[in-house]
Amino acid sequence: MAICAGLVRELTAISVAAAEAIRRSNWDARGARIKGDETPVTAADEAAEAVIRDGLARLDPLLPVVSEELAERETPKIDSASFFLVDPLDGTREFIAGRDEYTINIGLVCEGAPILGVITAPALGLIWRGIVGGGAERLEFSAQQTSPPQPIRTRARPARGLQVVVSRSHLDSQTRAYLDGLSGAQSVRCGSSVKFCRLAEGAADLYPRFAPTRDWDVAAGHAILAAAGGNVVTPQGTAVTYGSPQLRIPAFLAAGDPAALPIWR
Repeated sequence: MAICAGLVRELTAISVAAAEAIRRSNWDARGARIKGDETPVTAADEAAEAVIRDGLARLDPLLPVVSEELAERETPKIDSASFFLVDPLDGTREFIAGRDEYTINIGLVCEGAPILGVITAPALGLIWRGIVGGGAERLEFSAQQTSPPQPIRTRARPARGLQVVVSRSHLDSQTRAYLDGLSGAQSVRCGSSVKFCRLAEGAADLYPRFAPTRDWDVAAGHAILAAAGGNVVTPQGTAVTYGSPQLRIPAFLAAGDPAALPIWR
């Protein structure tokens, strides 16, 4: 599949359709169930995933799709150098709590590296998207229309007043200790992959996470951030790779200014 602006537009349309499916879903917080990994899932997650999987199958039926909810039911088979990673509703806890910080993540991976990402935030009416090496942009959308895209770019690490975004629901003790070692840094709690997008648009500088997460939580945001001029690495400064048998990312540091990585005290 050629990586081009046309593909990004197709994936954007699929994500907007998934946003509409979330809006229409008759989910009930009392009906949310806890999966084997102790994370919640709702009817909205499943409705969005069905729309995305159907759209991607029409787009390229031969390209594998690894999606969060399907991966719970059956072991994903990745038999191609390229595959889609999908989180149909990232930030389900925020969604259940009635917060706006939940997203739809669609990432394209090739040979272990993310090369394209689309993140849609239905409640915020925002879409971030990017092609690594081709730039990143942000759009506003509603049920009726989508605005012209505006290019976005990361910012250089400031000499003081570092803005650090951290997980609202998954702030672990090691990440807390890391934050304590960043002199003068201001931390802002935020849900879902919106954190990557804040880095990509130059509104924040660093996103550290030392608790494990899954490939579909990170890939789309990684691609958008890299397209905007940033990067995501392990705490040791090596590349974060995708498609392991566990589909698990042990820890990472994401920064708008790659020259500041790894930021490790």
